Amino acid sequence: MCNACIIDGIKDHMLSRRSFLKGATTATAAAGAAASGFAATALPATAASHGSVSDMTHELHEDFPTFFGEQQFFRDQKFNYAEHKFNLFELRVNEHTGTHVDAPLHFSENGNAVSEIPVGDLVVPLCVIDIRAKTVENPDAQVTPDDITAWTDRNGPIPDKACVAMNSGWGAYVNDPKFRNVGDDEKMHFPGFHIEATQKLLEETSAAGMAVDTLSLDYGISGDFATHYAWLPAGRWGLECLANLDNVPATGATLIVGAPKHRGGTGGPARVFAMV
Repeated sequence: MCNACIIDGIKDHMLSRRSFLKGATTATAAAGAAASGFAATALPATAASHGSVSDMTHELHEDFPTFFGEQQFFRDQKFNYAEHKFNLFELRVNEHTGTHVDAPLHFSENGNAVSEIPVGDLVVPLCVIDIRAKTVENPDAQVTPDDITAWTDRNGPIPDKACVAMNSGWGAYVNDPKFRNVGDDEKMHFPGFHIEATQKLLEETSAAGMAVDTLSLDYGISGDFATHYAWLPAGRWGLECLANLDNVPATGATLIVGAPKHRGGTGGPARVFAMV
């Protein structure tokens, strides 16, 4: 079949579908309101226990900073509205670009792929450990066991299946060379989780995930990726380049991780929300 025929068919389908959906939506709303005796203004179920939703995701684009320093997101426009009456991009992206998930498979021989992470482990309590005071003077600062203990002293035990997140303040630098922060030693300098803090979480909690507002779960100058190798093979997942941690409380929010679901994937860009 010719491309022109396909495009014309898509146009016709879109127009007919638009008319159908408009009529169906109106009819359904009217029927629902009549059946319930109330106007069709009911709030979503999740809104009953959460007052707001925060987007924890950075916008992904071609110049987004990457761990290796090279471009990892590409797009090619295959169709445009002016010519074809619809827009369509073909994307090429490294799995570990932008706000993204690290699946257990990323640092293990046979751990779960991103498509195999149980969905129940992707809607979890969020615990935010704030180490901004340390990173102002020391970009190599790390979340330590003492930071975790201080958090639990103030907030109580880390809930089952929680995501424990580091707020280092690094998200503010995402559009600045400081996000990678390459020093005179040609190494990156940014915060992360100390291996001893990682081991404490593994031994004392059932946390499902770990999150950072930097490019890596390990701090920038790590030469051995100790936290990656301890955390991910244990069946836990990670989030890197998380945004807007300043907008959520230390405890009480629910994190929703919109992880991708491609077969055999070691991770992938994710849309992440926090319900507060």
